Amino acid sequence: MRALNVSEPWGLDQLKVVEAPDPKPGPGEVLVRMRAVSLNYRDLLMVGGIYGRGPAMGGPIVPFSDGCGIVEQVGAGVTRFAVGDRVATLFFQGWISGPPTLEKVSTALGYPIPGAGRELGVFSQEGLSKVPDFLTDQQVATLPCAALTAWRGLFEDARTQPGETVVLQGTGGVSIFGLQFAHAAGLKTIITSSSDEKLERAKGLGADTLVNYRTEPEWAKPVRAATGGVGADVILEVGGAGTIEQSMRAIRIGGHIAIIGVVAGAGNPFNPASLIGNSAKLQGLSVGSREMFEAMCRAIDQHRIQPVVDKVFPWTEARAAFQAMQGGEHFGKIVLEF
Repeated sequence: MRALNVSEPWGLDQLKVVEAPDPKPGPGEVLVRMRAVSLNYRDLLMVGGIYGRGPAMGGPIVPFSDGCGIVEQVGAGVTRFAVGDRVATLFFQGWISGPPTLEKVSTALGYPIPGAGRELGVFSQEGLSKVPDFLTDQQVATLPCAALTAWRGLFEDARTQPGETVVLQGTGGVSIFGLQFAHAAGLKTIITSSSDEKLERAKGLGADTLVNYRTEPEWAKPVRAATGGVGADVILEVGGAGTIEQSMRAIRIGGHIAIIGVVAGAGNPFNPASLIGNSAKLQGLSVGSREMFEAMCRAIDQHRIQPVVDKVFPWTEARAAFQAMQGGEHFGKIVLEF
């Protein structure tokens, strides 16, 4: 089989297609022929050697956590799947249910466990899930990280209710899934972007209020205006240091800010004083459990939510796909197809 590998000194130029032996499933394991994988910002950081533990990862690693494939073979004792089943890889292979623990979140695909960027992959049967039949392979591949992160931020941690207001930052994967989920759940939605064209596309997906943060850099003001001065109930914070100050000004008293990403910059301190007066909460989150994933899939199936796949590349052209991500060209998700 062929697989994607990246190793020191890291960077897109080190991303290569290599030959590797065909894997065989052991007891409790499943052999999956991959059909599609999707890109997350985490993958870009990982290929660059600056994700989490960074260059200490050594190498080589097989990137990508999010994939869709078909079961080709099952090992002894497998009961969750049969040959021919279509499955999604789960971001955390060992987080089945309950709250996160160090042991559970140390089982992420891509690192430390070899990821889905290969023609054939062996996975624990516990680290896979069946998926809605109506979705395409490309759409299924978008679910494990971005979709589940948005789902958890809205409904597992914040526990939003119909009629509440959520702010989505930008038009990347997490934010567009958040918009779709919020709209289906009867929430009021405010979305930000630097592109009027992307904002119009978001309006077509149910966005109620559009804010161009390039023309309105203090976007907390239009958020407050749209909520009658009260502020948003929930904000999916994907920007990091580049946006957190505005989020703190835009959140209502007792509101919930889900800290998800750092695409607008990281490392700068912020002044937490505004949180003291309004009792708002900041909660970091990293994807979710298999139990959460399966609840999300039931909602996707019931509401017939169509994940937005914006760009598709052959999997051997992963470098070009990452360059598209770096350029911020996408609306929704970028997918690699096998």
